[in-house]
Amino acid sequence: MKSIKGPGIFLAQFAGDTAPFNTLGGMADWAAGLGFTGIQIPTWDSRLFNLQLAGESQGYCDEVLGIAANAGIAVTELSTHLQGQLVATHTAFEVQFAGFAPPAMAGDAKARQAWAVQQLMWAAKASRNLGLDAHATFSGALAWPFFYPWPQRPAGLIDEAFKELGARWLPILRQFDEAGVDLCFELHPGEDLHDGVTFERFLAAVGEHPRANILYDPSHMILQQMDYLAFLDIYHDRVRAFHVKDAEYHANGRAGVYGGYQDWIDRPGRFRSLGDGQIDFSQIFSKMAQYDYPGWAVMEWECCLKHPEAGAAEGAPFIRDHIIRVTDRAFDDFAGGGADTKTNRKILGL
Repeated sequence: MKSIKGPGIFLAQFAGDTAPFNTLGGMADWAAGLGFTGIQIPTWDSRLFNLQLAGESQGYCDEVLGIAANAGIAVTELSTHLQGQLVATHTAFEVQFAGFAPPAMAGDAKARQAWAVQQLMWAAKASRNLGLDAHATFSGALAWPFFYPWPQRPAGLIDEAFKELGARWLPILRQFDEAGVDLCFELHPGEDLHDGVTFERFLAAVGEHPRANILYDPSHMILQQMDYLAFLDIYHDRVRAFHVKDAEYHANGRAGVYGGYQDWIDRPGRFRSLGDGQIDFSQIFSKMAQYDYPGWAVMEWECCLKHPEAGAAEGAPFIRDHIIRVTDRAFDDFAGGGADTKTNRKILGL
């Protein structure tokens, strides 16, 4: 069995324009000072990372690794959540997602999509140059506006959406395969891949590609009222990245899983800082150990109540205390008598 690596922290929600949050070195030192041993880097944030240069230059990647090493910390994964969103975007979201790409591409959906694909291609090479095993992203969404079956969906609509989604991601998956890196989709509402069934649809569309894997984040599952523990029993072979994020769901008589268009603080389901929600992380970390999860436990902070820096300070010890140092022997080895084929046959009366 493997012990999970960690604690790590996703830098996206903490980056800013003032020190130490405006440089990779500053953030690495800050994270290490809180007790984190790894950082997940958002590749769209030019204050922290140059994705094109990382994809083209081993020297630059060595510099990035050196910055992390100087802080006594590792790079866990790169993230292309925003770019991945643009690999497949329904026209209903043209205006909302336009800001995810360079301003020069405003109003040009084809250019943004091509830009996003190139970003992912660089991400595969950059991950290889950094010696990483996994990469975090979003799938994007062509079918999301039709997630609720009213008005009634035309026959074949969802099949066509996933066929197109698979066609767009297959070349990217091949690039990641060439790089020897797992592409891990965060299953997230707003993405076509948001639960186990949609992930299975996608796997079928990409021919069960071995690099098509999952970033497991139980917070998105409890908000959908899924069994996030049973999910690991079913899909553990495909879980290759892990966001440790808490959430809670309190049913009431006024709103449900769709939230009533309310602000996060008023919704029945909302994200919380680690330890403040309802997710059973003791059982999650136990299952991760049971199934030999090979990667990092990375805190993602999202909370409508607590200050992010407070959440970060509490996150490192929370994850560290939940990581199980796996055993290297059976608990009842002391009572073992040793055996061989002859002895075993004698015991069986043979």
